[in-house]
Amino acid sequence: MDNKILQELNKEENKECIADSATFAAAQGVDHQEIVGAIKSLELDSYIKTEVIERLMLSKEGNQYLNDGTPEAQITVLVPAEGIKREELMKTAGNLGKVGFAQAMKKGWIALDKASGMVNKTVESVEDTDQELLRKVSEGEEVAKADIDALKKRKWIDKHTLKTFRVLKGDNYRVERVKPCTDLTFEMLEKGDWTEKNFKPINLDAKGKETEGGHLHPLLKMRTQMTNILLEMGFEEMPTNKYVENSFWNFDALFQPQQHPARDAQDTFFVTDPATTTDFPEDYLKRVQEVHEKGGHGSFGYGYDWKIEEAQKNVMRTHTTAVTARMLYKLAQDGFKPTKFFSIDRVFRNETLDRTHLAEFHQIEGVVADYNVGLSHLIGLFTQFFEKIGITNLKFKPAYNPYTEPSMEIFGYHPILKKWVEIGNSGVFR
Repeated sequence: MDNKILQELNKEENKECIADSATFAAAQGVDHQEIVGAIKSLELDSYIKTEVIERLMLSKEGNQYLNDGTPEAQITVLVPAEGIKREELMKTAGNLGKVGFAQAMKKGWIALDKASGMVNKTVESVEDTDQELLRKVSEGEEVAKADIDALKKRKWIDKHTLKTFRVLKGDNYRVERVKPCTDLTFEMLEKGDWTEKNFKPINLDAKGKETEGGHLHPLLKMRTQMTNILLEMGFEEMPTNKYVENSFWNFDALFQPQQHPARDAQDTFFVTDPATTTDFPEDYLKRVQEVHEKGGHGSFGYGYDWKIEEAQKNVMRTHTTAVTARMLYKLAQDGFKPTKFFSIDRVFRNETLDRTHLAEFHQIEGVVADYNVGLSHLIGLFTQFFEKIGITNLKFKPAYNPYTEPSMEIFGYHPILKKWVEIGNSGVFR
């Protein structure tokens, strides 16, 4: 369509002008909006320039009478040479009758004999000047204001106007549109033909495309939310950057026996290089060994020969409780004081991967060290925490953990799934 407009402007009979874009659209058999789009695109590159024309639009009735003639003209045509009874004429005319009859009488095209009720023509032919006015309006020709007002009074002209364009040649006019180059390429410079190219103007004042600065991962958003809640509750975050942990802190210090299935290769990732470590607090190691073998502090122990070789093995930590064990030991060495710790970080399990299990996942953990605290305080703490994230319907079930007694599993009711879902594990350290 761009080239058709440019070629139309080049025709001698058009005097380098398209007088009306709507008339041109009708001649091309296309919608006027398609022509308007092409005109604006060409004007942007200065191929053409335009002048806006405000054109009146005919109403639905106006278009009907443009095609069929005005009601008064149609009524007059229905009157035969010998005349016709008014009632019969009105019946034949239908909806046109009332308006058409009055206007035909007003214009003197017909006459009514009141005594006989006969209607007769008073002219041999009708010159439908209003239909001609409708044609002029439709084609955008000039019409006197008085005539326009008369057509508007009869509601034959629409309230809205049609905006069309008078199209003229622009500064960059060509018979065919050449797509401007947007980039100066190496090949253009090498060949030297860049001087002959038509480059698209660059608007240095235009705003660049807004860049997105990235978005938080859903897991990080949740982590931030949980961190803020725990900080509000008075917890202090533990350092959790040791993904590789030795078996002593990961298992033994938490009183998990060395024969426990969780310490097998099918459940735990063992590190091969370095495979072991010897960095332990010796006095604490011996106390842990004593409890494993013989018990203490009210425990009977496990009654087996504890082996340092098992404690030395390096693993990918299976839970962040290994960090908790280190922090509690440090707290005891530095001088005990009431403390709340928490951590949110990765742990690793040698799991069979499926839709609910991964080899790596995040664990939220908290520990409270204080005087005179017990299970009731633990239940209150969980009730407060889960309430802050919108889980209010909780159940607590007795459970077994090697390093806590008593121990509890926490279940929350899922209103959509309509079932209880396990959402945590807990207990009082031995």
